[in-house]
Amino acid sequence: MFSPILFTIFVVSASAWELDPEGYELGFGSEDQELSDGFYQYLYQPEHRRVTRQLHGSTMLNSDGSTGINARLPFAGNDKNVLSAIGGANFDANRHLQSGTAGLAFDNVNGHGLSLTNTHIPNFGERVTAAGHARLFHNPNHDVTANAFATRNLPSIPQVPNFNTYGGGLDYMYKNRVGASLSAAHTPLLQRTDYSATGNLNLFRGRDSSLDFNAGLSKSVSPFMRSSSWEPSTGFTFRKFF
Repeated sequence: MFSPILFTIFVVSASAWELDPEGYELGFGSEDQELSDGFYQYLYQPEHRRVTRQLHGSTMLNSDGSTGINARLPFAGNDKNVLSAIGGANFDANRHLQSGTAGLAFDNVNGHGLSLTNTHIPNFGERVTAAGHARLFHNPNHDVTANAFATRNLPSIPQVPNFNTYGGGLDYMYKNRVGASLSAAHTPLLQRTDYSATGNLNLFRGRDSSLDFNAGLSKSVSPFMRSSSWEPSTGFTFRKFF
């Protein structure tokens, strides 16, 4: 389900680019995650508040040849809250569309946020996801954030009923340098539960850019699967802001 090695490259153009931290897996993940803490802190620095009306986006390239793009357009807000239109698309190695997403996101300067999105998946149907995150603790050294999502899957395939997926996780960051995340998602209809544990090490952080190394383990547990072993993944993430 996961590539052993994932190398994510952020390509920056005239806009500020930001990638959703979660990967895409049909019905078992929340690709509708919010702005990263680093970008959100940047957004609310006084000298950068002008960007709240600018378009932000990202593009990614995976080791298996698949690609993705994401965009976020803030259209209302103040120095405390921002309401944005969000969207994205994922493509396989042959540039065939795997999914397309559109929705709304609300973010608060204190690190809390909500989103509501609809994702179209060719040859499958639609899925509607409500997601949220809340900062539980924050000081100059430590940051702890909880997140959760609920997805309603609406297959267009005959004889396949609608079904739900629920999930959540916990993210920890130390001095914006070292971080860890734990997450789980469950789909009752398929009797499947997905687990993920990841770590993050910031290699470089400047005023408008950063480079991170990521490594993690994930597995899926279901009575219909022969194996439930942990699968590793590694990657690098580069971000640049304008």
